[in-house]
Amino acid sequence: MTLVAHLTELRNRIAKALFALLVATAVAFWWYEHGLGDFIRAPYCDLPAGLRFTQGSEQECGLLITDVLGGVFIRLKVSFLCGAVLSAPFWLYQLWAFITPGLKRSEKRYGFGFVAVSSLLFALGATLAYVSLSAGLELLLGLAGSGTVIALTAQDYIGFALSLLVAFGVSFEVPLVAVALNLVGVLSYEALRGARRWIFFLTIVFAAFVTPTQDPFTMLLMAGPMIVLFELAIQVARFVDRRRAKRAAVEHFHDLSDDEASPLNAAPSAFDVAPTAYDDLRREDDAAPRLGSGGR
Repeated sequence: MTLVAHLTELRNRIAKALFALLVATAVAFWWYEHGLGDFIRAPYCDLPAGLRFTQGSEQECGLLITDVLGGVFIRLKVSFLCGAVLSAPFWLYQLWAFITPGLKRSEKRYGFGFVAVSSLLFALGATLAYVSLSAGLELLLGLAGSGTVIALTAQDYIGFALSLLVAFGVSFEVPLVAVALNLVGVLSYEALRGARRWIFFLTIVFAAFVTPTQDPFTMLLMAGPMIVLFELAIQVARFVDRRRAKRAAVEHFHDLSDDEASPLNAAPSAFDVAPTAYDDLRREDDAAPRLGSGGR
């Protein structure tokens, strides 16, 4: 394909991905009033009545909106993020279909596994953040003490909740990067093992900066699973390096590049075969005297 053909295909696939995102966002916009909004507000509404804004005699929880367009922007933000998650299989397929013709068979296998595992890790991180959101809010809002009235605005709460979900989801992807670097031969198991203490320390520092609240509870809640995932990544690198070393010991030419021919001797060798009874008879026949034309 020419460069123009590649760009045309890229344009078409981006258009398909954006169309799928638009449709999924529209579905999420409708879904907001049919359960999605309650799902987002649930961690806040599960707080004790003294830590949230209540209205009416039934002590219903609610979020404040302080400007005219605040409700529209909040609904659009939630709908867009939910639409990106719902349409992820489709736009990931479009990305995969664009790059897969230029990949080798092993690269396709690694790429498919990387996308699958990364999606799973992001979902696990976002789920952990959602489950712990209520406990984190109770801890943070409870520090205000008595004599204060707590009433969160919709912009503050939903912005905080979405940023926490994204931060946890993205942070769970970081150990996967170490595995990917090991698979391509950039990062070895020995290097990871030697830097294990620094990796764990930097993980805690990373969690302290990435978490929106920057409180110890949320920081440790993010850093703990990340440390476990990093240790799992180190063990995966150990297995991969051992397997690579065994294969290299058998091949004897592992240090060659993919485009360089292996040092095999293609010249024909001598064909050494043990003598047979037929060969002995031929030698005896050659040694026998022969009669000339003037003979008997």
